[in-house]
Amino acid sequence: MSAPSVENVSTPADKAKLALSVGLLIASVVAYYQLSAEGGWVQWAVLLACLAVAVVVFAFSLPGRRLWAFGQDAWRETRKVVWPTRKEAVQMTLYVFGFVVLMALFLWLTDKTLEWVFYDLLLGWKK
Repeated sequence: MSAPSVENVSTPADKAKLALSVGLLIASVVAYYQLSAEGGWVQWAVLLACLAVAVVVFAFSLPGRRLWAFGQDAWRETRKVVWPTRKEAVQMTLYVFGFVVLMALFLWLTDKTLEWVFYDLLLGWKK
């Protein structure tokens, strides 16, 4: 059995892109707090602009492209799902609620029976 492979960013360009995107994320948070005297609109504009640039830089890296491809594959698989009709969903929900009620009754009866056996019959502790 072989060990699972770990993918690393191998090219210097991808490492630089990832470092730049992380740097932009940190810079956006720092700029947000440093610009507190400028007002809320300026803070949020700089924060969102830096975050957008960081996302774009990440998107052009190899891990970013792989993440985008994974998202597309996940969306494609989600579209293949056969969703139940409203009637089927309501029926299954009622089945689940019914099962929960039956299990609750079973567990309550089991608990009370064990309580009666141990405390009343074996130990003789009357309530």
